[in-house]
Amino acid sequence: MLRKGRSLSYQEFNDDDDDGGEEEEDEDEGNAPSPVFFDDATEDPEHEKPDRSISQTQDDVRGTNPHMRFSKTCLKNFFTVVLIFIYLLLTAVAAFLAYQTISDFLEKLNNPVMSVIYKEVDSFSPPGIALYPGKAQLLSCKHHYHDYIPPLVDPGKPQEVDCKMTEVTYFGPFANETEKKALVVRGPSDVHNKELIFMQFSRNETEEDFSAINYMLFAKFSDLIDSANKSEFMRDCERNYSMWTFSGGFRTWVKMSLLTTSGVKNEAVEFRQESSVVKFNDKRPEAAQTDQLYFAVFEWRDPFMQEIRLIVTANAWSSIAILCGVFMALFKAANFAKLTIKWTIKMRKRHLRNKARELNHVT
Repeated sequence: MLRKGRSLSYQEFNDDDDDGGEEEEDEDEGNAPSPVFFDDATEDPEHEKPDRSISQTQDDVRGTNPHMRFSKTCLKNFFTVVLIFIYLLLTAVAAFLAYQTISDFLEKLNNPVMSVIYKEVDSFSPPGIALYPGKAQLLSCKHHYHDYIPPLVDPGKPQEVDCKMTEVTYFGPFANETEKKALVVRGPSDVHNKELIFMQFSRNETEEDFSAINYMLFAKFSDLIDSANKSEFMRDCERNYSMWTFSGGFRTWVKMSLLTTSGVKNEAVEFRQESSVVKFNDKRPEAAQTDQLYFAVFEWRDPFMQEIRLIVTANAWSSIAILCGVFMALFKAANFAKLTIKWTIKMRKRHLRNKARELNHVT
């Protein structure tokens, strides 16, 4: 402003009066500004140049920072989503394991496993052999050893009886409740010496289309002898044990095996048998052949007693341990999610703080 005013007055003065130019020049020279003033004036553009360069670099930095911040924000969001996905995956796996553990425990609890044990013995408790001969007559009952049965002498005629036996009359346990008469024989016991019992029956077959004798095996003959009510005991045996038959005109060799089942609440005993049938070559006179002959041999198959135990494999402590591990995994996953959320909030606050700081710099 000062320089312009002085130059204009100087030009006007020269235009108005040329004659007094020298005096005015002297005055102007006396009143002219010092070189320092012009130096300051010339230095102003130089001082403005650094300011422009600084502002330009700031603009450049401001132009590049949003892209960098955008990429960092995207990266942070990506990691946040990944962490949340991992938390959900861990939670789903832990919940599935808990459900599977409880389901397996309930299934094992309802379905026990059978454990089979073979116990070797020298002798068995003498079983009871309940025979239902009907109209048939017992001709002989003998104990033999080492699987040796001597040749028959006078078949069809009464012979020596050395078996211990008893007769029981009772009413059947099923629908008809008909009266039954059972001949109960004490069975073999010495399995080491292969003890067997050989029995022979005779019956007139003229009245029957088919001839057979039913029999039943139960665990201990002594249980019948010691029972206060033998009829009720036989009813219970018929209710719980199976019936078999052996036919006339054959020798039926029955090999017994004892099976003991220990259940969850009670214990059951049953017999399994292997039987072989051999035809009897009847050499009697034709007049005597009208009576049908029955031959039965009872022997233990082997000295092994089979025990079956129902075992519940579901272990409550192992299931509780697995569930504790699952709950620990859930706890860790929840803690992990908590730290993730805190980290996300912290990053968000830092981002807002940096944004507010940039806005303050701009203003």
